[in-house]
Amino acid sequence: MTKHRTLSDYASRRFRLAGNALLEFNNPFFAQIDKLKADFEAQGTHFVSFANYDYLGLANHPRIREEAKREVDGLGIGALASRLVGGERTTHKQFEAEIAKFIGMESALALVSGYLANVTTIAYLMNGKRDAIFIDELAHNSIVYGAEGAPATVVKFRHNDMDHLDHLLARHREEYRNVLVVVEGVYSMDGDTADLPRLLEIKDKYKIWLMVDEAHSLGVLGETGRGLAEHQGVDPQRIDLIVGTLSKSLASCGGYICARKEVIEWFRFTLPGFVYSVGFSPVVLAAARTALQLMQEETWRIDKLARNAELFRHVAHENGFSTGPAIGRGVVPILFESDLETMWAARHLLEKGYYVPPVVRIGVPKDGPRLRFFFSANHTEAEIRGVIAALRDIPPVSEEAQRIVAAAMSGAAA
Repeated sequence: MTKHRTLSDYASRRFRLAGNALLEFNNPFFAQIDKLKADFEAQGTHFVSFANYDYLGLANHPRIREEAKREVDGLGIGALASRLVGGERTTHKQFEAEIAKFIGMESALALVSGYLANVTTIAYLMNGKRDAIFIDELAHNSIVYGAEGAPATVVKFRHNDMDHLDHLLARHREEYRNVLVVVEGVYSMDGDTADLPRLLEIKDKYKIWLMVDEAHSLGVLGETGRGLAEHQGVDPQRIDLIVGTLSKSLASCGGYICARKEVIEWFRFTLPGFVYSVGFSPVVLAAARTALQLMQEETWRIDKLARNAELFRHVAHENGFSTGPAIGRGVVPILFESDLETMWAARHLLEKGYYVPPVVRIGVPKDGPRLRFFFSANHTEAEIRGVIAALRDIPPVSEEAQRIVAAAMSGAAA
């Protein structure tokens, strides 16, 4: 007989299964970083965040702040409606033309969320039962949910294993009408990159479509920050879809889709996540446009970011830490043996003024607990060496912490 629960009971049970016992020991999530920074500085302690993906250090750039304020006075705060039915501001299409030109694609469409850009594009595009979506097993949650939201068959290939993808397509390509392969420019958990030249060979061989999520690679990869194609020396127009976010290197919020003009014009009138969502706030768009301009003017930021991430990886290895397959660009993890050890390390780093939230079961359902370090062109060598030194000096997990979590997990199992 089916047991009916209240929604509250169901939520509590699912939260326990997700690993909330770890929070009995320490809860590092949802920290108010502005308050943390003020508190540490009031005590005379330097506070450094390695948790924010302000890759180029533009989030507080005076020119961005000025342009955002100017837009508030000129156009106000909100877009007020879907652009299709409520009209748009002149800055909407201006930005789309600018981001497409920068990336090297024909056209672009801007959406209010980078997560939404992936979900709506994949789910809408692959709308046939005879279609298939091949995704990397470590694909971002937005890619997974977009794929699962489509009626198409979803196939996962081993992480960055192009031979495995080739093998799967050789066996199954003829079973499907349209096939979309989705990869990431920089994978946000491991800090490694997709093999774009090999992917393009596979694309041409099997007549498939290729989508690259550049969320963590715009402003990070390539001499001028144009992303994976520039980094690996290929023509970006050989890629069918490039999707990204404005919340990282562009220090703002939202997402974009780049493709050929015919694709974008079709999306402009039919893509659910665009048609049925409000348009970009003019203020947010002003910040993103200014950041895009600054990225091209102050190119030293791209090089400084790379040097910072490479230095961190080098010093981490010198001190015996594993950074997995990270290439030493915007994001680099340090891997741990257990969730508790990772939580313990995060707590002790925060006590020293370094904010690095852990990636464990409670935060992201992924094997391999880790501290994930996001780098910025604003980080200094002293800060990078200092956080590794603090990590090296962390004491072993206390028996009390082990006892607290064990007791909580025992209750969760019940």
